Amino acid sequence: MQQYNIHNAKTHLSTLVEKAATGDSFIIAKAGKPMVKVIPMSTQKTVQRVGFLKGQIKVPADFDRLGQNEIINSFEGSL
Repeated sequence: MQQYNIHNAKTHLSTLVEKAATGDSFIIAKAGKPMVKVIPMSTQKTVQRVGFLKGQIKVPADFDRLGQNEIINSFEGSL
């Protein structure tokens, strides 16, 4: 992966952006230390967040008691 210092990146920004848009990622460095990685938007991953099914699933009111008798019987025997 190609690395450019900040000064060169500023000087050739439009060329580098076109390069990244075609899938050729690169790194911008400051004083030789990598600072950022530039990648095309199409390669970014979609992050699924907690709650993405909100409103699509119904949880029964007695959810915490489902199978309670079977669990008790497994540990204590038949009541």
